Amino acid sequence: MKILSELHRDAKLLMAARGIRAFAFSYLNVVFAIYLDRLGYTPLMIGIIFTVAYLSGALLTALWGYLSDRVGRRKILMLLALLTICSNFILIFFTSLLFILAAVVIANVGAGGSGGGGSGGGPFNPVEEALLAEKCRPENRNQIFAINSCVGSIMGSLGALASGLPQFLQEDRGWSSVASYKPLFLLTIAFSIALLFVYRAMTEQHQPRKTERKMSKSTGAFVTKMSALSIVDNLGAGMAGALVPYWFFLRFGVELKSLGIIFFASYFLAALSFLSAPLIARRIGVVRTMAFSHGFASLIWLCLPFAPILKIAAALIVTRSFFAYMDNPLRASFTMAMVQANERGSAAGVTSLARIVPFGISPTISTYLMQTVSLTLPLFIGGGLQLINDVAFFLMFRHVRPPEELAVNYRKPSTAEELTG
Repeated sequence: MKILSELHRDAKLLMAARGIRAFAFSYLNVVFAIYLDRLGYTPLMIGIIFTVAYLSGALLTALWGYLSDRVGRRKILMLLALLTICSNFILIFFTSLLFILAAVVIANVGAGGSGGGGSGGGPFNPVEEALLAEKCRPENRNQIFAINSCVGSIMGSLGALASGLPQFLQEDRGWSSVASYKPLFLLTIAFSIALLFVYRAMTEQHQPRKTERKMSKSTGAFVTKMSALSIVDNLGAGMAGALVPYWFFLRFGVELKSLGIIFFASYFLAALSFLSAPLIARRIGVVRTMAFSHGFASLIWLCLPFAPILKIAAALIVTRSFFAYMDNPLRASFTMAMVQANERGSAAGVTSLARIVPFGISPTISTYLMQTVSLTLPLFIGGGLQLINDVAFFLMFRHVRPPEELAVNYRKPSTAEELTG
């Protein structure tokens, strides 16, 4: 691909970092709730731990995005890698609730996003996206963000296979059910050390912003709209998807190796969707691509509770991944395109905050409903909320075009100023 040969050196380094993180956070995402179950925590307590992880991650994500515009994005990324190392050391040596909470607060470990989403660690994302946007031109930004997410998803799919390591150590090496998870935390430490070297090798064009403290009017209007939609979307996402591996474990009694295969396939299809997203967006527009693909994925959530056997449920989850994650790189690219360059870190941080806070509240509600009402009720509620978001997003932004679409002949050209109208 020509675009790969033209990639800025730092864009390649950022993609390498995304892949490393996605690999590590993918296997942690699959096993973490089950690991807590093995420690003896109840489903409701597991939900509370995830809620603490996501809410603290939301606040820190906004903080890191804000600080990245002022002290430099490269420095913040290196700090986040150090915090991830500290968090995993805690998980290796301590199992009490206080230390578990400390670990997930410090670095969102175990609840920092899935490889399928190409994210692989929530607090890193807004800072990394702002830095990546520096390395793009308007005409290739969608493709670069899509490739970046694709790299994360492919590495996330491989990371999901690594989630079977605890089962292997238990069955073939005789390790205890708790000790068998420790090597995964140690492996994450090694990956985080590698991240430090990758981030250290980068350069940064952005000059830290020190005097201006308020967002511009146009950026503020756009961020407000995106944030309001994200609250609804991610309240549903947290209800339906935050604990999907744990839901499979409770509903079908799935072994870790089988879970790893399911999510390997899921994340691999997500990688294909990332590559197809800019091609589809070029034909029907970014907004339509995001709304229609995510809407179809929301409908699949509503069908999942009716799956009578594991094979059908797994097929639905894998199919959903192709459509559910297609909007991720487009949404990130769309946000970076519609805000001012010196406000990208702050804008990404605020929109991430709006995503993670409701996503963080949901697991406690979801696990409470799973434990006291019905194992499948959270899927119905979550899928319904996400479908409402998809319809609202399309109605709100259907006439808006990012800069790259204004440069070509679309049927209904518009301007970014419509956002503040």
